[in-house]
Amino acid sequence: MPFNLPATDRRLWALAWPLMLTNLTVPLLGLVDTAVLGHLESPEYLGAVAVGANLFSILYWTFGFMRMGTTGLAAQAWGKRDNFSQVALLLRSILLATGIGLLLILFHQPLIQTGLSLMNPSDNVTELAAEYAGIRIWSAPAVLCQYTLVGWLIGTQFPRGPMIMLIAANGLNIVLDILFVTVLGWNSRGVAIATVIAEYGAAAIGFLIVLRRMPEGQGLTKALFGKLEDYLRILQVNRYIMVRTIALLLVLAFFTAQGARQGDTILAANAVLITFLLLISNALDGFANAAEALIGEAIGKGSRRRFRVVFRSALRWSLWGALLLTIVFVAGGHWLIALLTGIEEVRATAWRYLPWLWLLPFAAVWGFLLDGIFIGATRTRDMQNTMLFSALAVFAPVWWLTTGWGNHGLWFALISLMVARALSMGWLCWSHTRNDRWFQSQ
Repeated sequence: MPFNLPATDRRLWALAWPLMLTNLTVPLLGLVDTAVLGHLESPEYLGAVAVGANLFSILYWTFGFMRMGTTGLAAQAWGKRDNFSQVALLLRSILLATGIGLLLILFHQPLIQTGLSLMNPSDNVTELAAEYAGIRIWSAPAVLCQYTLVGWLIGTQFPRGPMIMLIAANGLNIVLDILFVTVLGWNSRGVAIATVIAEYGAAAIGFLIVLRRMPEGQGLTKALFGKLEDYLRILQVNRYIMVRTIALLLVLAFFTAQGARQGDTILAANAVLITFLLLISNALDGFANAAEALIGEAIGKGSRRRFRVVFRSALRWSLWGALLLTIVFVAGGHWLIALLTGIEEVRATAWRYLPWLWLLPFAAVWGFLLDGIFIGATRTRDMQNTMLFSALAVFAPVWWLTTGWGNHGLWFALISLMVARALSMGWLCWSHTRNDRWFQSQ
């Protein structure tokens, strides 16, 4: 953690560095998946996991409000020092997450078939992706419970909890990846099995951490479980995050599907580059996640001065992070691509589109940071509306107008989406600040 910094910067870093380390384990896992499969004899295995993983990104992050909504509400309860609300929110969210996960398992076949048909990969990739998805779905309850546990731990300002649970679980996943794929030769099936085992491991560790973090004096009572209306209220409060997340993930799924229509090599090359996008987002999200907790706390306390100080600190450090990532990808992009795949055709194709990756950190950093501000303030409707605007009024028309550019047009549309999010959310942020709406009830 940096020294000789203002108090708010120190608090931001105290929250951000464990969250950064936690977040970076997610793309690290993707890097290992890509590296293990990228050195097999065929790009079809890499393409299958790209398609399957993208499908599960849509499926699981449709319910990403279980993490984001929990963080904002928990942070505000933490700011008010309301122990009952903290524990009740956690318990109800866990029960809701478990129920949704079991429903996903029950109805997984039509969901997977529909998703694969929309992505429309080649026949061989479709068969492998279906096998991968049929295994991955069994992790649904564990994944959704993880979202709730991580969100609650961030909101109550214990970022080392998510760091411990996810680093341990992803370390297990990496070991199992190597064992199942490299040693046992299970290919994409082995990656799926490793992921399921690791997801349940992460959930188990998370429950142990949370049990040790329960507020003193708050026992398990019937009132904590609440009534049906309390669970419906959680869904209602977070419905905007759900719509926003679906829109974002549909854009990424569309991106993958359009790459697949251009052939397995383009699909595999885009999968390598998208892995770096995940690295960017998860690194910069460390500051955004820290801002969620501190902004929520400021609003819970009703402190406008605290809100402004936190915002400026998070913005400053996010921009420094974007600059560092840009330097890394400009200086080492070719080496990183070569590290991930030994298939010469995929390497050459990824190198061709590498300049788009150089633009991503500064195009994306604004949206990531402002997501953190809006989540901490529970201004989730604004997040939904700006994402719908960016996807429907910017990404879709830009892609359509640049279809003649091939894969370059696809990447240009993705960059345009990120710029549109930055501008639209930035305008709303300025408007809320000017009119003192951050602290008004919604």
